[in-house]
Amino acid sequence: MPTAGAASPPPAPPTLRATGRVLLGYARGQLPRIGCGGLLGLAGAAAVLVQPLAARELIDGLGDRRPVTGALAALSVLVVLGAALRALGQYVLAHAAESVVRGARRGITARLLRLKVAELDRLEPGDLLSRVSSDTTLLRQVTTQSLVSAVTSVLALTGVTVMMALLDPVLLGVTAAVIALTCAVLTVTMPRISRATARAQAAVGDMGAALERALGALRTVKASGAEERETAAVHRTADEAWRSGVRAAGWQALMGASAGLSVQLSFLCVLGAGGARVASGTIKVSVLVAFLMLLFYLMQPVSDLIQAATQFHVGAAAVARLRELDRLATDAAPAAGRGGRPAGRAAAPATVTFEQVFFRYRPELPYVHRAVDFTAPGGRTTALVGPSGAGKSTVFALLERFYEPARGRVLIDSRDVRDIPLAELRAGIGYIEQDAPVLSGTLRENLLFAAPDATDDEIAEVLVRTRLDAFVRALPRGLDTPVGHRGTRLSGGERQRVAIARALLRRPRLLLLDEATSQLDAENERALREVVADVARETTVVVIAHRLSTVTAADRIVVLESGRVRATGTHAELLAGDALYRGLAAGQSLAS
Repeated sequence: MPTAGAASPPPAPPTLRATGRVLLGYARGQLPRIGCGGLLGLAGAAAVLVQPLAARELIDGLGDRRPVTGALAALSVLVVLGAALRALGQYVLAHAAESVVRGARRGITARLLRLKVAELDRLEPGDLLSRVSSDTTLLRQVTTQSLVSAVTSVLALTGVTVMMALLDPVLLGVTAAVIALTCAVLTVTMPRISRATARAQAAVGDMGAALERALGALRTVKASGAEERETAAVHRTADEAWRSGVRAAGWQALMGASAGLSVQLSFLCVLGAGGARVASGTIKVSVLVAFLMLLFYLMQPVSDLIQAATQFHVGAAAVARLRELDRLATDAAPAAGRGGRPAGRAAAPATVTFEQVFFRYRPELPYVHRAVDFTAPGGRTTALVGPSGAGKSTVFALLERFYEPARGRVLIDSRDVRDIPLAELRAGIGYIEQDAPVLSGTLRENLLFAAPDATDDEIAEVLVRTRLDAFVRALPRGLDTPVGHRGTRLSGGERQRVAIARALLRRPRLLLLDEATSQLDAENERALREVVADVARETTVVVIAHRLSTVTAADRIVVLESGRVRATGTHAELLAGDALYRGLAAGQSLAS
């Protein structure tokens, strides 16, 4: 995981074929609209290409003193028609481009929200946000304008070249010799633009990661007096993005200048050579004027082609970062439907069994669990206690299948959790995390987050059970009161009770509480113990406990130490038979 302020290495740009294949995948749903926009653009280009012929007829008519009304009207119609067709084509392509970006963002966000927790552990959230926002924006031009511009520019160049050859092959040779210089510049600059853009996008991702890191712990940053240090870290990544962006802009400017210079030099050379041919009587003045008009029109497709190539290489840098997301492991797609909880009350509480479970978070790290073996009976309360780092929270992570054991089995009702569909498994579990996260939105939205189909009567019942009813009545807008970003408008105890109410609305067969009373006062803690005792009559409760008062009410206690089950039993049995438990209980604390 990159540290704040350190630019992560950009991914290697994919090959031309791989980039084209990925871009085609993003644009596939919009290909009819892209094709329509391209045809409109081609029609507009054709109208433009015919204009020099109309101009030649106009000049010849003036020279021969013939009526020129028809030629002038035709030239005017071609000018207006060409502009209208090109404008309409640009609109159709812009519509398709926005649709491509929307589709890419919807697909990527859907994938991100299904990433395995193990994948998220090694990624920076700020960098992921950058890929969804910044990198997908680069697809806007490259999947439509770049694709269509490349095709239309090649066809336009072909048409202009054919018409130039028909008018005067000698002048065409003069033009081609000068424009060949542009191709040499393109060959040198394109790879440099791709590399600079890749570095710039990687730096933008690092900047988002550094900023998210600071904002996610803003109170700690302020309390530590670290504002300047964190600002400097964000600024370093911003400076790296600026340097890479300026470098890419420099190469792009060189390409644009080279293209413009080649056309201008061609114009001067053609003007000189053509003037000599007119003076010698080889060609007419009208032919030279028509050829110069074609040369002037040549600038647009050449410029479009260079821009298309530039956009393609810029898009290749974005594609490389988006392809990294496609390689990340995800959970199985959820079943269709609203989800959230079982259709009715579970038939029976779940029985949890760990059989010789070994687990570590990454291959290079030590094992967190070493032959963990215990059972949490259905319809009972089982407490997990032990020193910090003993592996208590990992038990919950394995039950939810955020991770999977290296060896051994985790069973629910004698079924290996790996054999249970994720939607079915998690629908029967209520999980209350230690920090009791609350999402931005209203209180009602938070309560319904895990059970969107819960009724008002069920909400009212759970508010009473969690001692939140009086609190809600005192709020200015009741359940529709916003709770602020991450629940900042709620106290720690209120956030915990909201998390508990949210879990109870799910009607779980298995309730997991990770020290759910840590921020409650004595009165609310006692009330919650009563709620847990009531829930345990119909639901299996597994609680990670640091307070002695929580443990004494448990039917079964599992003592963990250094990733192993040290002892199991009731409070009285463990006081008599286990020295570690006795020492923790004597200090009124179950966390060293």
